[in-house]
Amino acid sequence: MRWYKPNLRNSLHAIFSASLGARREEDDPVTLVTIEDIREGMLELLQAETSERATTVRRRIRYAVSVESLWFLRGELMAVLSRSRGESAALEQIAAISDMFDGLLPEGLRSRPSPLGRG
Repeated sequence: MRWYKPNLRNSLHAIFSASLGARREEDDPVTLVTIEDIREGMLELLQAETSERATTVRRRIRYAVSVESLWFLRGELMAVLSRSRGESAALEQIAAISDMFDGLLPEGLRSRPSPLGRG
């Protein structure tokens, strides 16, 4: 005895409902940010940097394969930027990059509010 009896109608419904949901997400302006957009934003911040550490971070950003790996590279990017531009300026720039990750990360990788407070 089978508990679940699949039929053609249920299968087609599952296929088309999944594809319609994906299409709605593509039209949503919040999800239009891609991993390449984030990568370009991070690399743009490093354009003027010429140190060996900046070259290493640039290479790691360029070859990062996932959104999560780019998320963790923000710390290294912050270190390079704060050395040349100052910590407060670097923090503002990293915050702008961090906003690009909205909706792309698992729930556990979201930023917590800083005790230093911005604003």
